[in-house]
Amino acid sequence: MDPLAPLDRALQHARSWIGSLGRRQVRPTASLESLEAAFGGALSEEGQDPGEVVDLLARAGEPGLMATAGPRFFGFVIGGSQPVALAADWLTSAWDQNSGLYVLSPTVSVLEATAGRWLNGLLGLPVDSGVGFVTGGQMANFTGLATARCALLDRAGWDVSEQGLFGAPEIHVVVGEEVHVTVLRALRYLGLGQARVKRVATDAQGRMVPAALGPVLAGCKGPTLVCLQAGNINTGATDPMEPLIAAAHAHRAWVHVDGAFGLWGAASQRTRAQLQGVEKADSWAVDAHKWLNVPYDSGVAIVRDEALLRRAMGTSASYLVKSSGLRDGVDFVPEFSRRGRGTPVYAVLRALGRRGVEALVDRCCARARRFGERLGGVPGVHVLNEVVLNQVLVRFDPPGGGDVDAFTRQVISRVQADGTCWLGGSRWRNQDVMRISVSGWNTTEEDVDRSVSAILRCAGRA
Repeated sequence: MDPLAPLDRALQHARSWIGSLGRRQVRPTASLESLEAAFGGALSEEGQDPGEVVDLLARAGEPGLMATAGPRFFGFVIGGSQPVALAADWLTSAWDQNSGLYVLSPTVSVLEATAGRWLNGLLGLPVDSGVGFVTGGQMANFTGLATARCALLDRAGWDVSEQGLFGAPEIHVVVGEEVHVTVLRALRYLGLGQARVKRVATDAQGRMVPAALGPVLAGCKGPTLVCLQAGNINTGATDPMEPLIAAAHAHRAWVHVDGAFGLWGAASQRTRAQLQGVEKADSWAVDAHKWLNVPYDSGVAIVRDEALLRRAMGTSASYLVKSSGLRDGVDFVPEFSRRGRGTPVYAVLRALGRRGVEALVDRCCARARRFGERLGGVPGVHVLNEVVLNQVLVRFDPPGGGDVDAFTRQVISRVQADGTCWLGGSRWRNQDVMRISVSGWNTTEEDVDRSVSAILRCAGRA
């Protein structure tokens, strides 16, 4: 058998899967038992024909897949991959490059350097900021916060890379009440602790209140790290960057912005004002899988001072062939051996250009507003947030009266079982809510209207 034949089969199955996304039920239909029966059992002694293995993955695996790449998945801020990004990702795997050193892959090094520069310009950040391509928003926050830890302790005369945290000056960490869990998790990884953060009050939309930051900073004596948010995971709201960053910098604090999806709003003239002043921060985290719609492993960590990022992340050894003045990927991210995950980002940016990325952001925001307008216009259906980006929060009154929380949860379960679309629930201001996230490049107005009809049907208000 041709050793490359499995690639042809994989292409056929991939085309079939992608072509079905607009028609199929969004939810997985396979049971755990059927998946275990297909994929489980003992490892064989002799192995199996590679083509048959690929066929098995497609035949038995597809019923257990969520159609997250389709046009009616709204459960999380997850956008399906654009075809050009997927094609670039296939090439990335076929090239099989180790992106840790320039000498191992000059092509990937140049692609990632260029993509980083383009991203900085697109998001209105200092164009010469250091950029590392990491696995996702979690590691983007980790990388930015690790650099902050290194820089803050350097200022205090402590080399955390050499001396560790034992005996180090205390770093005060300030976050908003609506801080995302990935920031807290990163603090845990970094030995800064997630329970010892100082929290700042937020407004009705989850934005940090500038007047509340000053008193908290006044209680921080020594190195201070302030974490702001671009895009609240429930409402989509962004902290007022300009006054918050000014207050933090007046205190000599490092400012990190968790902008996993909200930072993409800076790419559009219609939403850019919500992020005014964000470019004055010290580090940023963003996820290209979300609004740029590239395959997974596409987080981006950005640090204003590239030298600080290299100091926090970089490493060397006698056997490593490092390149003076050239980009060695190992100096920008926590990993050494990794795939060239910046290549799909480069491909999408080159294919779309500035106007294409702006149109993608605007389109998702418009679809979210359509959800809000159509659902909010129905008696007994309440949209709780200002739909400023791509997030919509909804509650449902029971038709005959009763527990609104319980009924809202029922509606969510019914919609998930219905399969027309898929969305999730959350807790917002001590209330159960339906959370709709519009992040897909291929979601049309028709998809929104079809989904709204299914939601209202499941709520008994069709």
